[in-house]
Amino acid sequence: MEFFRNPSIDWLGKKWYFIAVSLLLSTVGVFAVVIKGGARFGLDFRGGTQVHVKFQNTPALDRMRALLQERGLGSSTLQQYGPAEDNEILIGLDLVSTNEADLDAGRRTIVEALEGEFGVAAGGKRNWNEVGSAETASQLSESSALISAGLSLAQVEEIARSLVAFRDAPERGGLVSSFDELQSVQGVTPAVIAGLGEKFAITGFTIRNVEIVGPKVGAALRKQALNATLLGLASMLVYIAFRFEWIYGVAAVVALLHDLMIAVGFLAIFDYEISLTVIAALLTLVGFSVNDTIVIFDRIRENLKLMRRAGIEEIATLSINQTLSRTIITSGTAFITVLTLFLFGGEVLRGFAFTLVVGFIVGSYSSIAVASTMVVSWQNYMNRGRKGVARSVEQESGNSKVRAGAKA
Repeated sequence: MEFFRNPSIDWLGKKWYFIAVSLLLSTVGVFAVVIKGGARFGLDFRGGTQVHVKFQNTPALDRMRALLQERGLGSSTLQQYGPAEDNEILIGLDLVSTNEADLDAGRRTIVEALEGEFGVAAGGKRNWNEVGSAETASQLSESSALISAGLSLAQVEEIARSLVAFRDAPERGGLVSSFDELQSVQGVTPAVIAGLGEKFAITGFTIRNVEIVGPKVGAALRKQALNATLLGLASMLVYIAFRFEWIYGVAAVVALLHDLMIAVGFLAIFDYEISLTVIAALLTLVGFSVNDTIVIFDRIRENLKLMRRAGIEEIATLSINQTLSRTIITSGTAFITVLTLFLFGGEVLRGFAFTLVVGFIVGSYSSIAVASTMVVSWQNYMNRGRKGVARSVEQESGNSKVRAGAKA
């Protein structure tokens, strides 16, 4: 399958346009990162606490910020999670202490602020939206309502599993607003509803997930991510230099740095955090980008043997055109996949998919506009040097003959 049959695009003739575009995109990327005060690292790298909360009704973020500020958490970040109709937000508490106990205290403060605003029943009852089937069964079995009903422990456990399954069904998302909603669950009687009310409360929110990352873990992850990226670039340099020539390896690594710089810049522009999944996307980008570059370099090497009298620009242009269909098919199918993931994959994978959407476009572009252009420019420079040496040798030889004739 071919998208282009015998294309004859003069890629190297447009190298100055490519250089201008690359400089512009790279400058915009660096400027965006600087304007944002540096790369925006996620919780994995900076350390801190992140609480994922689902609300019964749409929460007012301004009111939430005021609540947290009242409790001394004014530096917290609030971010909508998923579609607005899901009523879910992420509350992030940045690392302000190196004490692990303080991180857990921050989590408790966030939960207490939510309970104070959205209500928690008197007597310190647990929010039933946050407990599992085991705790539900344990508490129900001790309730006076179910003791009077004479249900066995096995029956109570089965009812508890049915209740939690009903609550956690996708259409309810782990949140019910009243115990009366549970009356339709199989096995639920008025005694069960009474037992739930005796032991639990219903609030307007549920804690979906809590992540706590300590300072040592965050620092270690940052170091490991940087080392992984540098090791990947160094490995590419050594491999390509060994397989081709050193200038090919340098050109490939410069193209990869170009891709990474632009990708990180776009992450900053669209306010995406650099998380572990984004690092995985950047490393994936390195692999795909260098693969496109190697394909072009391999064809250039073959054509250098077949077209000994042709110039390097002509050979490189022909090689790019010959591999164009393959590049588009390979990168295009991967691009469609990550674009679908970006559009429909949910919030968790949004940063990962966005990085690859940008990366596949920039990576395919840089294989032609950066790596190939750099190799051609270097070869032209070296050829001019050889021609200059040859002219000097010829001139010196001619002068020697003139001197020899004069002596004769």
